[in-house]
Amino acid sequence: MQRFIALMILVIPGVMAGYGIKLMRDIFFKILHSPFPALWVQFISGLILLILGVGFIAGFVLHRDRKNNKVAPRFKK
Repeated sequence: MQRFIALMILVIPGVMAGYGIKLMRDIFFKILHSPFPALWVQFISGLILLILGVGFIAGFVLHRDRKNNKVAPRFKK
């Protein structure tokens, strides 16, 4: 059950990061989605979603590895 919960915790930010990549990709083909008034706003929103999603996944993995003593000495607290 714990592994399933951990997987669900990682799926949501992964989907969020994937949607951010899609928003940034669509700007190169000049596809504007409805909630955004301009292409540059869509790009900034996609970039923020990508950074938040990847940052959460990286932090989760670092926290788990610190807990199991599997990190390099420079990453230990």
